Amino acid sequence: MSTHSLAQIGVDVEAKASDAGAEVEVQTGKPNAREPRDFFIERNGLRYAGSHLIIDLWDAEHLDDLGAVELALRRCVRAAGATLLHIHLHRFSTNGGISGVAVLAESHITIHTWPERRYAAIDVFMCGATRPHEVVPVLRHAFGAGRIALSEQLRGVL
Repeated sequence: MSTHSLAQIGVDVEAKASDAGAEVEVQTGKPNAREPRDFFIERNGLRYAGSHLIIDLWDAEHLDDLGAVELALRRCVRAAGATLLHIHLHRFSTNGGISGVAVLAESHITIHTWPERRYAAIDVFMCGATRPHEVVPVLRHAFGAGRIALSEQLRGVL
């Protein structure tokens, strides 16, 4: 990753190692404790790194609209209680499909669309105190999906 790329997502590339603790506090809003925080989740007797949702949208609309896709990603981030660092979207000229990523402090949301098939493939991976399942109604509404398939993988189960 280039220095420019790091700067785009808010990383101070000029910071000294001694400033790292302060940088963590600024980015997370929490003091840098001496013991490491891994942001693993403890729920229902399990300890794991995060929830990875695989979401398929069928009979969907607006899959070739960059503005609609960006707005949907922003609304998903807000609904899940996550922290947005950066969004990057790319439209393909062959079919108008869009691929994109919302980079989060808690991980990511990706989207790949096939407007000609009215289909979108979405991955949502989040750790910490987020609510990844809250993105599903946001996606249904944003894209008017007639059918949604959802599977979940708990990553890093201890």
